[in-house]
Amino acid sequence: MEGGAYGAGKAGGAFDPYTLVRQPHTILRVVSWVFSIVVFGSIVNEGYLNSPSESEEFCIYNRNPNACGYGVTVGVLAFLTCLLYLALDVYFPQISSVKDRKKAVLSDIGVSAFWAFLWFVGFCFLANQWQVSEPKDNPLNEGTDAARAAIAFSFFSIFTWAGQAVLAFQRYQIGADSALFSQDYMDPSQDSSMPYAPYVEPSSGPEPTSMGGTYQQPASAFEPEPQGYQSQGY
Repeated sequence: MEGGAYGAGKAGGAFDPYTLVRQPHTILRVVSWVFSIVVFGSIVNEGYLNSPSESEEFCIYNRNPNACGYGVTVGVLAFLTCLLYLALDVYFPQISSVKDRKKAVLSDIGVSAFWAFLWFVGFCFLANQWQVSEPKDNPLNEGTDAARAAIAFSFFSIFTWAGQAVLAFQRYQIGADSALFSQDYMDPSQDSSMPYAPYVEPSSGPEPTSMGGTYQQPASAFEPEPQGYQSQGY
């Protein structure tokens, strides 16, 4: 993953759209967003049929209104969830609180895994109802392509959301292994560019550089990593 978590550099860094759109989790969010549009759009537009002998429309999936309702509801809510987390991706670099960053990544894990489960349920539900649908209910095969598309993209959505959960978990592990999830973490911008050395008067004793056992932190210990993959993304 390039650019650290959520395309963020250090907390409070400037938003970089080019870096953001290159992130794997951002790509998966956009793909999931498109898939959700296909699912609920297919059902809304062609998922309900008219019969000459009936005054009301019925669901193409075995006349089960719950099947159509589930597909539309999950699709619309997934669409909104994708937009919400895309907005969080944009705002994430501005979050300076360690706790808030940790909560954001944990919520990404939980929400993505939850939506992968909902899409799995939706795929099984729609596929089952489509399989047991009576041919006599749709003799002209109206809306069959849209019905199959909703089933197919429900299946694809399982993997895009599961992928988001996996990537979020990896970002959490990176943050947990770094100092950025520690309450003792100090922003590198607040550190001196030179390592701290104990003060010793010139006239009393050896110079600081000659004192054995004195720990001096390397000057590069908290320097920002080169542009690209950054483990201190949190």
